[in-house]
Amino acid sequence: MTIALSLATTWTPPTDGEELAYGLELTNDGDTAITNFTLGFSGPARIDPTATLENGKLLKRLSNHTLIAPPDGFVLEPGATWRSVARGLSYGLRHWSDGANAAYVALADGTIITLPTAPTQGKGHNAPLLKGTAKFRIPAKAPVSVSIIPWPKSVATTGARVAPPGLDLKPQGDDAGKAAAAFAGLVADLFPVEGLVRPGSEAGMPVAIVHKAGLAAEAYELSFADNAATVAATTRQGMVYGLITLGQILRGARQYPQTFVFPTGGTITDEPGFAYRGCHLDVARQFYSGAEVSQLLKLMAWNKLNKFHWHLSEDEAWRIEIDAFPELTQIGAWRGHGMALPPLLGSGPHPTGGYYSKPVVRQIVALADSLAIAVIPEIDIPGHSYATLQALPQLRDPAEQGEYQSVQGFPNNSLNPAYEPVYKFIETVVDEVLELFPAGIFHLGADEVPLAAWSGSPLALDMIEKLGGPEMRAKHERQFNQLGNHHGADEIEGSPTALIQAAFIRRVHDYIASKGAITGGWEEAAHGNAVDKDKSFVIGWRNVEINAALAEKGFDIVVSPGQRYYLDMANGVNWAEPGAGWAGWSGPQETYEFEARAGFSEQGLTHLLGIQACIWSESMTDRAIFDRLVFPRLSAIAEAGWTTPERKSWDRFKALVGLMPIMYGNWAAE
Repeated sequence: MTIALSLATTWTPPTDGEELAYGLELTNDGDTAITNFTLGFSGPARIDPTATLENGKLLKRLSNHTLIAPPDGFVLEPGATWRSVARGLSYGLRHWSDGANAAYVALADGTIITLPTAPTQGKGHNAPLLKGTAKFRIPAKAPVSVSIIPWPKSVATTGARVAPPGLDLKPQGDDAGKAAAAFAGLVADLFPVEGLVRPGSEAGMPVAIVHKAGLAAEAYELSFADNAATVAATTRQGMVYGLITLGQILRGARQYPQTFVFPTGGTITDEPGFAYRGCHLDVARQFYSGAEVSQLLKLMAWNKLNKFHWHLSEDEAWRIEIDAFPELTQIGAWRGHGMALPPLLGSGPHPTGGYYSKPVVRQIVALADSLAIAVIPEIDIPGHSYATLQALPQLRDPAEQGEYQSVQGFPNNSLNPAYEPVYKFIETVVDEVLELFPAGIFHLGADEVPLAAWSGSPLALDMIEKLGGPEMRAKHERQFNQLGNHHGADEIEGSPTALIQAAFIRRVHDYIASKGAITGGWEEAAHGNAVDKDKSFVIGWRNVEINAALAEKGFDIVVSPGQRYYLDMANGVNWAEPGAGWAGWSGPQETYEFEARAGFSEQGLTHLLGIQACIWSESMTDRAIFDRLVFPRLSAIAEAGWTTPERKSWDRFKALVGLMPIMYGNWAAE
């Protein structure tokens, strides 16, 4: 007796004559009939709560986890296929990775069978599905003679020699010693057999690393002689960046000696255009081990990015150890069938997940610091807190009734600004988190709170009336049991929801400031002027117009528009490309050519801190998808953050970027 099942899914877009069809086909590949079973599946796509299900019953839908059953009495015989069609999704599928990417069957006796799940087949699409980083070939003749990304402020090198086998580092002083050690560790990890750092006994070329007063915080000077080079900087960070530039030049000249040279004279003088050059990683939708996070930091350093925004909590998971609340990781860090958090985004029926212990966090923060990267932790509040509230249900107003939903389909997922125990929880978390992160920044999220949040909470309604009067209270009462806008995040500006969120953000911000720390937030944190402008910054994500408007109001801002800098967006419109599509698409060239400064006034530019890539992880179950979506676009954003607009060149960038390392080693097929 063998039970073997497999799932195939199909996508038919809506037409004038017929609504959309998300097809599910469960085939019995074994020799035993099954009956009285349920089918669970998940992927980025979400069945709409109001969807109809043909030839089946919709039992449960939590965000992108769906549990369905066949009609009563149905028997799936060996060799047969049960076909069901969902008519209604929260958004239509745009790319092959949108569909179900994990599934299982639960039998009546409790047996769980994990199913092989093929990529969703789109109607009319038969092109090969794309994975892995697109290859950018190194040309025989490049626009420049040295290989450097991001491109420096001034390159005035002369001469050429056979590239030395490696570099023999000669640091002078404590900062130089730390920079040399960090660079040696970096290249040993990224390029383990290349021997980029080696002693003179192995023909390493001597490289002096020296302090030079008066340079900017991240600036460096790199000078060449016939058989030597000198890196000079005022800070350890500048020394690290100078060594990275030298390492890139060496790799290019060694691997492509017909295209690139290793100089024998001249100088490179360099400093970044923006002080904030960030990369964000969402570790809640998918979990990344400490080793993976460490590898991303090394890739960031090789691209001269200097801020790591670590997105540690979400509706889908809580990922950092908090001593005062062990339930956060005991419950909130794991997903599986029958658990408080069901299988989501391809995580499968068996318990999966993880979290970062405090020793691991300290190791990662120390590594980042050695590589001139500041780590910014994010605990996303008050919205995006479903996992938190599953782990700590005592944080809900016990008198709250009804249901609201987030745009991602999570019910009642927001910490209540009117419930006092919430603040004791947050203050404890802030204390424990800030102790781990010496950069002194706490990012509190503040994005995508549903318009109807807390409309069934007597405490919240009282708070709204106190802050905004009886009309605002009545307005919010009318939101009771409203599920909200599921085709985009709710706009809450001017609403009762925004009113009490602003009071919440103000109180949490004041607590963060009392600890001597800066508050970070998504652009919604600026609603109601809830944060002091001299003790905070916000990240603009909806569109470039909002970025400029917030800067005009005096908010320090980091530009990260979803249309260009969200690296979960697909590289193109084709079905064969993986990734999301709600903000559109952005290929490497479109990402590279976006200019964050556009649309800012001179006054607004004084508040433009820099830019950030955001790696959201809904599509990243397959790490070959990660490689395709993140690279080379991460390098494109890095160059936009470092290289001033007049010195940018897509032709130069595409000729050099093939030398840049990627995360998992998955390259696209030819």
